[in-house]
Amino acid sequence: MSKLITVFGATGNQGGSVIKHILEDPQLSKEYKIRGLTRDTSKKSAQDLAKKGVEVVAANLDSVDSLTIALKGSHTVFLVTNYWETASGDIEYAQGKNVTDVAKEAGVSYLIFSSLHHVTEETKGRLSHVPHFDSKANIEKYIRASGIPSTFVLPGYYMSNFTQMLNKADDGSYQLFYPVDGKKSKFPLFDAAQDTGLFVKGTLKNADKLVGKQVLEATAYYTPEEIVDTFSKVTGKKAVFIKVTPEQYRASLPEAVAEEYLENQLFVEDPGYFLGESLDDSLKLLDSKPTTWEQFVKKNAAAWK
Repeated sequence: MSKLITVFGATGNQGGSVIKHILEDPQLSKEYKIRGLTRDTSKKSAQDLAKKGVEVVAANLDSVDSLTIALKGSHTVFLVTNYWETASGDIEYAQGKNVTDVAKEAGVSYLIFSSLHHVTEETKGRLSHVPHFDSKANIEKYIRASGIPSTFVLPGYYMSNFTQMLNKADDGSYQLFYPVDGKKSKFPLFDAAQDTGLFVKGTLKNADKLVGKQVLEATAYYTPEEIVDTFSKVTGKKAVFIKVTPEQYRASLPEAVAEEYLENQLFVEDPGYFLGESLDDSLKLLDSKPTTWEQFVKKNAAAWK
């Protein structure tokens, strides 16, 4: 009998990718029935999932009653939370806690959570304004303490960010601005919409070896210089990296997110987005190669016209 996997964010980048990869995998599509959770089951993306045989269910992360219904009978849960929906680390943490408590009560056998490192702790307070990392790390701690067998997948730096960060200058060239060293800072790039499911698929197939472990979701580490050089090579458009001061970088952003984005980039430089860890063990879990930055640029070239 198939096991039920319940996927949060079913119509979003991460959850949608997880569902796609399970449906397309000959082994996992037989092993699991899929329940996709979303807030609005009437939208087209939700209806499209239903046509593919996914059980689409409405769920509200703020409501224990809603989650109790949504998680009933689940063997495995993939949980992704969205800090940016409320821009509140406290709310995100409360939502993650709600799901963990309900999952434990429901007898869930395995929980996969989309987590991140705790910036404040890893920098000993030097960078203390990156709540969208810290709140996920706090949820991870809560899940670990719950005793539910769990694995934590950590998304790398979204390739899609560069459709906004590579800016067109007046002369038609493109410029990438960061307050970091262009040759030494390493960004672990990740196509979330395409490859979240690839890493989660590898996690599901190796679950017995991964309880309590972290899986790093990224194709490779790229420096800012490599990012612009590859962009130029693929598109034929001139692109340069320009290192700016923290003050200049902060001033270029909306005030509400300026400090958070600045410290996020400084964290990439030191101690490193994944704290300098190798991606090799995580990449060995995959049965096909994840999207490279070159492939992403080719596929999304229209975004920079």
